[in-house]
Amino acid sequence: MNIADMPKIELHCHLDGSVRPETIIDIAKWDGIRILSLDIEEMKEELIAPLDCRSLDEYLEKFSIPNAVMQTKENLKRITFELFEDAANEQVKYMEVRFAPLLHTQQGLTVEEIIASVIEGMQEAEDQFDIKGNIILSCMRTMAPERAFEVVEKGKAFLGKGVVAIDLCASEEEGFCAQFIEPISLAREYGYRVTIHAGETGIGKNVLEAVEWLGAERIGHGVYIKDCEEAYRVVKDKRIVLEICPTSNVQTKAVTRFEDHPLYDFHRDGIEITINTDNRTVSDTTMAKEFNIVWNQFDMSDEDYREIYMNSVEASFAMDEIKEELRKYLVD
Repeated sequence: MNIADMPKIELHCHLDGSVRPETIIDIAKWDGIRILSLDIEEMKEELIAPLDCRSLDEYLEKFSIPNAVMQTKENLKRITFELFEDAANEQVKYMEVRFAPLLHTQQGLTVEEIIASVIEGMQEAEDQFDIKGNIILSCMRTMAPERAFEVVEKGKAFLGKGVVAIDLCASEEEGFCAQFIEPISLAREYGYRVTIHAGETGIGKNVLEAVEWLGAERIGHGVYIKDCEEAYRVVKDKRIVLEICPTSNVQTKAVTRFEDHPLYDFHRDGIEITINTDNRTVSDTTMAKEFNIVWNQFDMSDEDYREIYMNSVEASFAMDEIKEELRKYLVD
């Protein structure tokens, strides 16, 4: 099986972590934004997190430069278009891209303008390439819950028009779910689907609370259910899908080495997993790289690939007609 040629689906990809280094330099020159270097190799060193990162917080430091060039409608549209173009070139047939609108208001854009610009970039890519997509709005756990209400309310008008879900991301602390019960409940009432970053930094109980308190249908990462029996059982029994990001998980020290990742054990035990990049630029990766890592480290078969692909189809927040088209890429 040539993984590079296989159809792929990505459900966990951050816009600001997947900006082309060349684009950052180009925008910085055009907009007069001061960055550390205009040399492409030096820029890559600033953007790409090493495998020996000490923690999630160190990994997240790599996002400051991309955010600096993501403060206008034109730049947001361009960066989104280019991400979908890159994904299409990897044979990604469907992708859900997430981003935090409140990080892009520094030059006066409204949340509505920000969301609309990202959707426009996605739709232009859909028109030009063999790829479909949707947008997930992320709320920052480092901000007050009131700001999450703002995202939920202002994103409501875009539901069914490119936006499909709500997310919580950023640094993970124990018990964070309790602070966001009300805004996420309101989001569900409005029709948002729910995926939550949890269990990435050693706190398996956060996954349990994300499912039981926030109604999470999918979990971003979820690695540490391995150390929380109740979370593991709930994820398995309720068929909560895990958005696994192997390279990122090593960088953030969710696992120490690729071979230590529990994804193989999860998959064999019937937990539904998907494979994703998390951040193409910060993790210096592609979907093909992520699948090759998994296939090289674990005894995966063609049937495993099909199962993970179909997990991704069914777990996606796409409309039924898109799901039906995606199923056709892999037939018995």
